[in-house]
This record gives sequence, C-alpha cells and structure tokens, in this order.
Amino acid sequence: MADSIGELVARAKEAQKAIEYWPQDKVDMMVAAVGWELYKEENAVQCAEMAAKETKMGVYEDKLLKHRKKTLGTLRDLQGVKTVGVIETDEAKGLMKVAKPVGVVAAITPVTNPTSTPAGNGLAILKTRNAVIFGAHLFARKTTGLAIKFMRAGLEKVGAPVDLVQELPKPTKERIQELMAAADLVVATGSGALVNAAYSSGTPAYGVGAGNAVCVVDETADLADAAKKIFLSKTFDNATSCSSENSVVIQEGVRDRMVEALQAQGGYLCTAADKAALKATLWPDGSALSPKIVAQSAARIAEMAGLPVPDGTRFLMVTGEQPLEDDLFAREKLSPVVALWTYGAFGEAVELVERITRKCGYGHSCGIHSVNDEHIMELAVKSHVSRMLVRQPQCYGNSGNYDNGMPFTMTLGCGTWGGNITSENITWKNFLNTTWVSKPIEPVVPDENRLFGDYWSQFGT
Repeated sequence: MADSIGELVARAKEAQKAIEYWPQDKVDMMVAAVGWELYKEENAVQCAEMAAKETKMGVYEDKLLKHRKKTLGTLRDLQGVKTVGVIETDEAKGLMKVAKPVGVVAAITPVTNPTSTPAGNGLAILKTRNAVIFGAHLFARKTTGLAIKFMRAGLEKVGAPVDLVQELPKPTKERIQELMAAADLVVATGSGALVNAAYSSGTPAYGVGAGNAVCVVDETADLADAAKKIFLSKTFDNATSCSSENSVVIQEGVRDRMVEALQAQGGYLCTAADKAALKATLWPDGSALSPKIVAQSAARIAEMAGLPVPDGTRFLMVTGEQPLEDDLFAREKLSPVVALWTYGAFGEAVELVERITRKCGYGHSCGIHSVNDEHIMELAVKSHVSRMLVRQPQCYGNSGNYDNGMPFTMTLGCGTWGGNITSENITWKNFLNTTWVSKPIEPVVPDENRLFGDYWSQFGT
C-alpha cells in the first residue's frame, strides 16, 4: 500500500470513481463479499485473537462474538436498502431524491474495537459506493490491518477495486490529522481529543461524544432480571464499550435487594477503604484514567488495588458520594467498575441521570429497568441523551441488537449535547449525498385563515 497520504487518497478516489455508477445489484454483491470475508469463522477468530493479543484489553470470546454479531447485524440492516439511483419519491410534492456517494471517507477507529468498528463503518461506506481509508489506533494497527486485509480480499473476489479499502501506514496523530484534512468526509470513533480534531480538520465530520451510560432501577423493576442484564453489559469484553453501564441509580426502597441481586451476579461492594484504594488505582494522578486498568478484569483490577475480593468476582461496585460532581466514580471508567446511587422520588432519579451525564457522557445514553410507563416517559422526555433503553443491557442494545430496533453500528452520535453533529447511530444514511429533483406541481397557496385564524380569534388582527 502507498505510504504517502496524497497517494493513498488519489488511489481511493480512482477506485471510488470506478464504482460510482455501478448498479444496485453489483454494489450489493460487493458488500456481501466483503461482509462474508469479515464474518466467516476462521477470519473472525483471527481478528479476535489478534485484538486480544495486541491490545491486551478485553476478553477474546467477547471480541469474537462482537465482531461477528456487529458484522452480521450491519449486513441485515443493509439488506434490501436502496443506495443507487432514486431512493425516495413524493409525487404530491413532485420531488424525488437521487443517491450519490460522498467520495473518500477517513474512518478513524479505536483501540477498544479494532475490528468491529471497521467492519460496521466499512460495510456502510461501501454500500453507498464510497472509498474508505482507515486510521487505526497505534496500539491496534496490526489488528485493524488484518480486518482490512480480509475486506480487500472480498473486494478482489468480485472484481471490485481493492483500493476502495485502505489503511493509513504509520498512523501517528499528525498523519491522522493530515488524512482527515485530505478526505471528503471523516467519521471518528475514539477519544474526545480525536473527535475535536476531526471537527477542526476542515472536512465535514461525524464524531462521537464520550460514553457514560447511566441505568435507573425503580421500585417496579424485576430486580433479578435487571441485575442479570447490568452484569452482562458491565462485564462484556471487560467494559470496552462506551455503552457499558457506569452508574446504576436505584430507588431507595429496593436498594438493599438490588445490591444483593448484583452480588449474586458476581458483584463486589467496596467498603469506604476499598473505594479509596480503587480510586487511587483508577486515577493515580487524581484526574486521568489509568490506561493500565482499561478493559482489564475485575480480578486484575482488584489485585492492582489490593482489594480482598472473593473468587468469582466479576465486577466491582462502589457507593457514589455527593456532591457527585466531585466523585470521580461518576465518570466513565472503561472497566468492570460501577457506581451505585440512591434516590427517593422519581424526579431525583431524573436529576441524577442529568447530573452524571453532564459531568461525563452528556448526550450519549441512559437506561431504565421499570414497568411504570410514566417513569419511562418522564426519563425519556427530560434526559438529555440520544438513546434510552428500557429493560435492556446498554452495551448490547445501544448499537443495535437482534431483540431491539436500534440500527447496528459501532459509532454513536451524541447530538449537540455531546458536541456532535448528529444524535443518531451512524449508518449508511450518513455516507450519502442526495440530489433533490423537483418537478412542477399545481400551486399550493397558503390559506391565511388556517395559518392565523386561532391567533386572530384571541388577539385580533
């Protein structure tokens, strides 16, 4: 592959031009070929093994499951979607929309998901007849490079230009910035600093804000079910997901029983002394999260902190303190560590979700375990988040799951709350330009009485 960014982009543009007018069936065959190379078991196993080995983060089995599930789910969402020619018509208004590619996409991928993020974004980018150049995280470049190798093999099998998918050699911070400036569109998944760099690159960009999912458990919840789902989400791949529950806000009347339910799932509730030792391990300088604990097991983190946890401990729990703005455990922890908060009236739960996410993760996500529709709607209306899950594991469902309707993706927009341009899950729709074609229609003249009648009747003309 080319080393010069100018040459990379030139090759990508040439490859993209070659497929710009391909028919839908040919595009779909290309996507299927690339998807199969990513999904088939022997290739997925290699990706998961290398990810665990190179990044030293997470759990191999979970990485394998995530890689295959996100690939297959993305393909499911793309099946039958029209991305060539006329994709929408409104005969009454005489309008139709014609789909066009955006060109060359610079896709910056994180160390936490070095193959599933390229798979999800890459398939959507190809479905919309674009080229992509991946900028991998420095600590995951071999793993991401392996996924790119499989994608290029799929392109080659169906006679598509292999330079539709390329990787950035030597992905230093400076070279990634140069790539973003040279592309037609940027999609950046990673740290806040990376997202800010994407937005300041001079290129249109989709970035994602910080995650810090908060989950409410009210008095109507099935506590055993809620605890099981929180455990599954909190421990999956050792909490590499930005959607992993970082705080659980529990109604005071069920708190003790909920803690017992969480303990039954392998949770260890830290004492005040334990919490102090854990805090010093997670934030040794009192501010920045230590990379040494990211996506490590609860047992490993407990060992580092000197905590006397019993065998079988799967995640660590701490009691949150007020004011929560001063408690570092209210932040995203990227590890199987969860903070527990207590509320009385439901309005307090909504306020806690707002304060915790405003401290970190504003605009990202929250969840609730409840069968009280009034509580569910109050949280939905008043929380400043882009996605809210009801009775589901956050890290499974936010980015799409087989048992919910969320679009499959690994890139989650957080809206203006999180400093992002969109509050949606980033999908194929975000990699299209459209041409609006307008034909003349019979005039639709506004009726003044319909527009102003109610106002006139109360306040006059």
